[in-house]
Amino acid sequence: MWQSLSPMLNEFQRESATTRRVLDRVPADKLNWAPHPKSMTLGKLANHIATVPAGIARIAQNDVHEIDPAAFATQQPKDKKEILDTFEGSVQTAEQFIEGLTESTATATWRLKANGQEILAIPRVELVRNIMLNHWYHHRGQLSVYLRLLEVPVPSIYGPSADENPFTQAH
Repeated sequence: MWQSLSPMLNEFQRESATTRRVLDRVPADKLNWAPHPKSMTLGKLANHIATVPAGIARIAQNDVHEIDPAAFATQQPKDKKEILDTFEGSVQTAEQFIEGLTESTATATWRLKANGQEILAIPRVELVRNIMLNHWYHHRGQLSVYLRLLEVPVPSIYGPSADENPFTQAH
C-alpha cells in the first residue's frame, strides 16, 4: 500500500465501525418504510450504505467505468441480516482494495463514462475519497434522519446525539 493512503485506511476503518453502529439500529420490521414517496425505503438506503465500499472498490479497479444510468437501482434487501452480512463483506473488499493501491495506481486517472461520453476524469484516490467515503457519509446521515423519524435512538456518530453521549458513558 502507498504510505500516503494509511490515514485514509485508518479513517475508513474508524468510519466502518460507526456505520456498523448506525446499521445495527435499523429496525428489521420497518425495511419497507420510506419518509416520502420520492425517498428510498429504509431497507434500500441501508443496503446502499452496506454496498458502497465494495461497489466503489469494484469500479475503481478499472481505469474506465461505463455506467448505464437507466440500470442504476438500489436493491430492497430481504431482511436485516442481508444488510449486515453485505456490509461486512463490503468493508473487507474495500480494505483490501485500499491496501493494494500503489502510488501509481492511486494517482492514475480514473474515468466515468455514460453512453460513451466522459462524465468525470479524476485521480483514483479522489474517487475513493469523494465517492467511497464522502458519498457513504452522506447516506449514513440520511439514515440517521430515518432513524429519528422512526423514533429509533440515534447512536453517537461524531459526538453526542440526542440519544447517546459518548463523553458521559462509563468505559
